[in-house]
Amino acid sequence: MTAPTDPLDILEATIRDRLNGDPASSYVARLASKGTAHIAQKVGEEATETVIAALTAPDKLTSEAADLIFHLLVLLADRGLSLEDVRAELTRREGVSGIDEKAGRSNQ
Repeated sequence: MTAPTDPLDILEATIRDRLNGDPASSYVARLASKGTAHIAQKVGEEATETVIAALTAPDKLTSEAADLIFHLLVLLADRGLSLEDVRAELTRREGVSGIDEKAGRSNQ
């Protein structure tokens, strides 16, 4: 098997390697040790910071988006999901209007 070359794939592999590591030496392990709710809260915080940057500090948007993606990848890994799962969902939605896709979801 060849090593990933896409930065998101490399980051995902690093996160998976560190998920159950030593919380004293790994931020990923520290997040994971605090549980899914804590990780989800961090995703929410980073999403808010991304929105604020988009509206008030566009020069910081890329950095905030990177933080958001990082924390989202930690959350996905914590829940046993991967970028490949997200890619499969995006592929499933391809060619479907966003309005139609949203209308087709349950509990909307």
